[in-house]
Amino acid sequence: MADLELAFLSAGEQARRVASGELSPVDLVDNSLARIEEVNGMLNCFCFVWDDDARVEARRAAAAVATGDELGILHGVPIALKDTTPTAGHTTTLGSVTHENWVPETDGAIAAALRRAGAIIVGKTTTPEFAHSLVTESPLWGVTRNPWNTDLTTGGSSGGSGAAVASGCVALAEGSDMGGSVRIPAAWCGVVGLKPGLGRIPMDVLPGLFDNISHHGPLARCVDDARLFLAATQGPDEADILSVTTPLDLAAPLGADVRGMKIGVSLDLDRWYVDPHVAAAVQSAADALSDAGAEVTEVHPRFTGQEEHEWNKLWYVFMATYYGHLVPEFGDRMDPNVLGLIEKGFALSAVDYKMVEKVRTELWNRMRPILAENQAMLTPTMATEPITASIADWAPDDTFPAARSDDRYYSPDMTAVWNLISPCPALSVPCGLTPNGLPVGAQIIGRRWQSDTVLRIGAAIESGLAPIGRPLT
Repeated sequence: MADLELAFLSAGEQARRVASGELSPVDLVDNSLARIEEVNGMLNCFCFVWDDDARVEARRAAAAVATGDELGILHGVPIALKDTTPTAGHTTTLGSVTHENWVPETDGAIAAALRRAGAIIVGKTTTPEFAHSLVTESPLWGVTRNPWNTDLTTGGSSGGSGAAVASGCVALAEGSDMGGSVRIPAAWCGVVGLKPGLGRIPMDVLPGLFDNISHHGPLARCVDDARLFLAATQGPDEADILSVTTPLDLAAPLGADVRGMKIGVSLDLDRWYVDPHVAAAVQSAADALSDAGAEVTEVHPRFTGQEEHEWNKLWYVFMATYYGHLVPEFGDRMDPNVLGLIEKGFALSAVDYKMVEKVRTELWNRMRPILAENQAMLTPTMATEPITASIADWAPDDTFPAARSDDRYYSPDMTAVWNLISPCPALSVPCGLTPNGLPVGAQIIGRRWQSDTVLRIGAAIESGLAPIGRPLT
């Protein structure tokens, strides 16, 4: 049986105890593997568990401590990678039957960076096919379930990583975020999730290096763990031509001092329907920032909901370009929703696709004065509580219809729009529970590439609010 106190330690505390000799990496990894064994049958958050390799690495990590070797900042800490990140010698499926036998020859840049930092990879986490959905379910791996309520989804597409952190399997897990895929499961699983500014963490896992909506980011137990992950993985790296060439100073905790900061708040982006309990929890985060000395004021970004539809066009073409060629051979075994996205991508004209740049420009021109006046903006991460775990049971008209007569925009997702202005970092931080005992995330959007600022603001929210506790799972 896993030691839960150990299982729910922060990554930073795990690394500190390992470096001091108080805690053996072998014991830490064994405990992580034991916790995975306890919960994975219920949650389905891991598709691969690397028991043998992880234990070998743990013994090496322990030997390095014993001989006084220089240690990385995550030395001996068990972590998980999303099953979209290539790992040398280990199957990487992308959640799809099309890749169920793919064994990459090399690690992706982020996997290599985490290894250099001393982290020990214990396995790969589940994702919907090609990371396409906010519900983590695939024909290959089935349904992934939320530790707070197993009838509900973790969110996606990094849902396996979110559940792995929330349930105590690991303190840190890697995710990818093209339209909220780190922040959605972070909010719905009650953990921290960061989409850094574009290129802050090098990304070389896609067939095209010039994609400009895609980010790696951490699912983490706390804000400072997200800082550690970013410190370990930030570039530059020549593997990604778009990687940012000026690293942030993340060598020490950033603190939670927000005195004098100006922070704008929009609970609905001027158009979204937001569940009142979600709005109240995010307002409590705004109040905590105000109590900590920040100048918090309401702002009006004047969103319409059309922004999300424009992001969808980028996603259709993304799917068609990278995965459309697989349909003739594998289409009868692929997710029908993936096939629909690919079909829409092939049907979209080049002019329609290029027109999205105009919408992105208009969005930036609306946000530019807000971020010029404020260091960041606060909004909900998700507009609703988690929805049902399986798309087969999904009733969108009952949960969040696309339009109603009240002129509000009905979508659970308040994340994808921020991938349209991708240099701006976005952080999701737990800020409370609904009356149903489900977590709520507050989303902090910062100025271009200033991930350190959103982490500082997130730490202030974290220290100003009572912890939400652990899920019952």
